[in-house]
Amino acid sequence: MEPTAGGLVSRAARELSSRADELTTDVQRRLLRELPALWDDPDVARMAGENVAEHIGAALFGLEHAIEARLIELPPADLERAQILARHGIPLSAMLRAFRLAEEIVLDRLLAELPRLSDDAKQVSEAARQLNAMSTMYVDRVSEQGVVAFQEERDRRLRWRSAMVNEAGMRIGTTLDIARTAQELADLATDHFADVVTVDLLDTVLRGEDVAEGPPVLRRMARGPADGPDPQDAIAPQQLHIPADGSPSAQALASGRPSRHQHGRGRGVPRAHSSLAVPLRARGTTLGVAEFHRLANPARYDDEDLLLAQEIAARAAVAVDNARRYTHARATAVTLQRSLLPQEVPQQSAVDVAYRYLPAGSGAGVGGDWYDVIPLSGARVALVVGDVVGHGIRAAATMGRLRTAVRTLADIDLPPDELLTHLNDVVVRVATEACTDPDAEPGADVGGDNGATCLYAVYDPVSRRCTLARAGDVPPAVLVRDGTAELLDPPPGPPLGRGGLPFETVEVDLPEGSLLALYTDGLIGAPDHDADAGLTALRQILARSASSLEAACDTVLEALRPGRGDDDIALLLARTRALGADRVATWDLEADPAVVARARSDVSRQLAAWGLENLEFTAELVVSELVTNAIRYGRSPISLRLIHDRTLLCEVSDASSTTPHLRRARVLDEGGRGLLLVAQLAGQWGTRHARRGKTVWAELDDSAEFPALAFG
Repeated sequence: MEPTAGGLVSRAARELSSRADELTTDVQRRLLRELPALWDDPDVARMAGENVAEHIGAALFGLEHAIEARLIELPPADLERAQILARHGIPLSAMLRAFRLAEEIVLDRLLAELPRLSDDAKQVSEAARQLNAMSTMYVDRVSEQGVVAFQEERDRRLRWRSAMVNEAGMRIGTTLDIARTAQELADLATDHFADVVTVDLLDTVLRGEDVAEGPPVLRRMARGPADGPDPQDAIAPQQLHIPADGSPSAQALASGRPSRHQHGRGRGVPRAHSSLAVPLRARGTTLGVAEFHRLANPARYDDEDLLLAQEIAARAAVAVDNARRYTHARATAVTLQRSLLPQEVPQQSAVDVAYRYLPAGSGAGVGGDWYDVIPLSGARVALVVGDVVGHGIRAAATMGRLRTAVRTLADIDLPPDELLTHLNDVVVRVATEACTDPDAEPGADVGGDNGATCLYAVYDPVSRRCTLARAGDVPPAVLVRDGTAELLDPPPGPPLGRGGLPFETVEVDLPEGSLLALYTDGLIGAPDHDADAGLTALRQILARSASSLEAACDTVLEALRPGRGDDDIALLLARTRALGADRVATWDLEADPAVVARARSDVSRQLAAWGLENLEFTAELVVSELVTNAIRYGRSPISLRLIHDRTLLCEVSDASSTTPHLRRARVLDEGGRGLLLVAQLAGQWGTRHARRGKTVWAELDDSAEFPALAFG
């Protein structure tokens, strides 16, 4: 019985199946010629060859039964390999082209076999027609199911990439620490799509310098996995190195474009079969380069992997740039802050001091805390701590202005409450200027948020009395010699710049050797305890014996703030001294010109007792002029006081509030030369006001010589 057209096709397919290897070789030869990109990678070539070989076998089997069954399906193996090949970067068009080439060759061979198997031209023609029709159906079905498989794989990868980008937004840039941000990038990549990751930043960028000529110098900031073994030639963290000419990292830095590489290897990285080099760029600046390597993962990086690495690297670059800018701004603020603080304590005899300034941790900007020790007339000393609200360079600059203002106001010997009143006006003026600054960025810190706190204390070693006033809520602490620590509680005034209530003073007598602790609120306030608990702990720590004031400072800081908090700390410890009666001489004087000669005699005898005979002539002249001015222009009671400190202090007090002024006398004037004489004889002189009256004082150095005077 003559075979049917379908039987003729089946017979041709069975005979070709016996020569499937020959057919597969022919298909692969044509694929290599027409789709060379499909065979760049040996693993991909092997998988593609297997896919095509199985496809040919399935096509022969399918066409053998196609005419009878009328049902063509893509074998499951084709679907699985299609997804694998998609992950290897083989595009859909390439695989479909491979399938179509296989179909064309199979169809050509089958059509060539038909005339050999039958002499019936009509039967051969019908078989060829049916074969062409079923082959078209098969290829269409292959194309349709292949497209679906690739689309499903593409959608899955898009969802995965979106999830990765979202995860990068949460995991990268959690702090303003550059090294930690770089390590977060490396950790994320090694968790999901790389076996080894390195992150290098340009050293010039880290130092805030312009890009230097010559080969780029990189600093290794991170390597992932962080806990993995390092090769012998691994680059250590923070180590400087220069990428080799033509290396992927050098190309990425030079061009600013990412790239994919096969069989790459960087220093300290085992040989990888697939690598990505992605520059880290933010705000138009190249910061460094990140390299991603696959060693154990057989999948080769494709364009979608490169796009994902770019997106993650872009987020990391912005985070690194933010951290870099913050680090530079903070370093500038710290430098400014420290330069505006006292570099050394001035010489004075009233107190022994130790001090500390501790900037906030890296997560917070530098604040405006400060301390100061200011010598005053009459052997007194002013102790100051203050805190400008806010952080950053503006807060540090505002602190410098306030510290200068305090020293200026202290030089005119204002009482503590009056000094804080004037300082309040300075803060208001500074805040007003900052708010009207046309160069200020929107939302920027404008000079301390219109507020500051300050504690101002004046200690007199003669009377052993301390006068204090405060703007803000932080009270000073004092430790007396019997070991009792307590808090001094001057009436709290409003923070500077807020106004509303007057500032008040409180006076306390301090025995010699008392320890006075002045500090800002960063010392006692912490997340794990409230201010009251901090004050209690401070009193307990001060009550413990310490070998020195320096050791006491360290003990206080270690106990209350073992780590860097979110606020600056200024701490000033002062141990009081006293000038005994043997160092001070006082006389009450009548408002009679005749007492001037007696005052000179008293001064001469006292200087002889102190062994200061070399100052006798100068001191008699100064005392004569000051007493004469008090008798002529002041009011009773009048007193004269000598203090033997580091220098000789001469003070004349009276009940008048009129301030004497230095002026140049004309040639024919008979008076007006007294203060000019005092100014030329004394190292310093001035006037300080009390609640009643004033004191005119002059400071004489025992090494001073009588100057040549010119009054004309």
